[in-house]
Amino acid sequence: MALGPRLDLRQTQSLVMTPQLQQAIKLLALSNLEIESFVTEALESNPLLEMGEVRREAGEDAPGPAGEHDSAPDFDGTEALDISANALDPEAAPGDAGDWGRAGTASGGEEFPDLENRSGGEPTLAEHLAGQVGAVAEDPREAIIALRIIGELDEAGYLGTELLVLAEELGAPLVAVERALAIVQSLDPTGVGARSLAECIALQAKEADRYDPCMARLIDNLDLVAAGEIARLKRMCEVDDEDFADMLAELRSYDPRPGLRYGGSSEAAVVPDVLVTPMDGGWDIRLNEASLPRLVVNREYYVELKAGARDKASQAWLNEQLGEADWLIKALDQRQRTILKTAAEIVKRQEGFFREGVTAMRPLTLREVAEAIEMHESTVSRVTSNKYLSCPRGTFELKYFFSSGVAAADGEGASSEAIKARIRALCDAEDPKKVLSDEALADLLRNEGFDLARRTVAKYREAIGIGSSAQRRRQKKLASHF
Repeated sequence: MALGPRLDLRQTQSLVMTPQLQQAIKLLALSNLEIESFVTEALESNPLLEMGEVRREAGEDAPGPAGEHDSAPDFDGTEALDISANALDPEAAPGDAGDWGRAGTASGGEEFPDLENRSGGEPTLAEHLAGQVGAVAEDPREAIIALRIIGELDEAGYLGTELLVLAEELGAPLVAVERALAIVQSLDPTGVGARSLAECIALQAKEADRYDPCMARLIDNLDLVAAGEIARLKRMCEVDDEDFADMLAELRSYDPRPGLRYGGSSEAAVVPDVLVTPMDGGWDIRLNEASLPRLVVNREYYVELKAGARDKASQAWLNEQLGEADWLIKALDQRQRTILKTAAEIVKRQEGFFREGVTAMRPLTLREVAEAIEMHESTVSRVTSNKYLSCPRGTFELKYFFSSGVAAADGEGASSEAIKARIRALCDAEDPKKVLSDEALADLLRNEGFDLARRTVAKYREAIGIGSSAQRRRQKKLASHF
């Protein structure tokens, strides 16, 4: 066959990710705050967009003169799903809200609890400490250094940065930084600014005027206290049983993490995307309208601008703005529908959790939910990222409901979260004189229908911060002295 150039015509299919499709996918993964920021930017850049009013009842238009505004989708943030024994099937087409959602208020006229920030406007630890510096520090330069130290404290009130590093960064003498640290350590709550647990406890003991040589030796050997070396500690402190018991009681009265009395940061509390409330025979699932921006297109302004657009460039720009506005409204609408549909399936699969608690959780994967709602697994992953669900049991990230499982006697399996909760309950209820080993825990769980190996029990136990049987035995022995 002769070689040479030739022209062929072939027909192929391919998926092209348009900029709009990429943006729609990105919107799925955004949190409430990120969506709010995104909408703010869109309002500033597109003159045809404006914030609309949320409609409270089905078919009720937003306030304003008739025909003044127009919005592409009819989704107002109060859309909800009733999940009950007779209505637990949201498997309708994603774009058809009428098949799987309804507009309106909660059934029975129930009102939702106040979902304002849990911080309630209380000062953070840094704000609380900074407000005291001016009244304590006499040297303005040391006050500035003290404020810098306060900014370095963690949420528990500890300083993890070396003083020498701070001195080099600030260009200040080390002795000035040490004096500034002393200022911070003199502030309320006592114990903040400590660089170790021993220093934190010592600061509180000094404040209580209990830091004598015996207490100092006890605080310097907190590792032995944790290990329950009672006899050894009494010899080191040179005290009798009565005095030692009093010292231990004093030690236990101190706060090892004083900074936690105040907010760790000024960040806003989590705002749930989905609200789940019990109703007769099931659950009422709705989106939190407080977190949903509702955009509308000002058609009247569009007509006004169009009348003044004389050249083709102006007309093209105006049509482009209109198209982008319509697309954004539809994309946000579809995002909310997808979140609601995913949440409805999660509630359906994990109904035991909502009725009985974590012990009734079942193993659940992204793929199972994706197949049930006829979406791709990656879409469900994006939808459940940074999204939160509020129910009578608390506020949980949607990803919390997805976990691996272990075999159970009922054949359905049990969630790893349920297993952890059961291990915690068994350890809390164990006899101090007969602390359960991992093998004993595994035997008890097998008797309850959970097939776990000893190493699996140990892994779950460590994951929830429960010590080994030897550690728990020492802790319970120490606690028995009070």
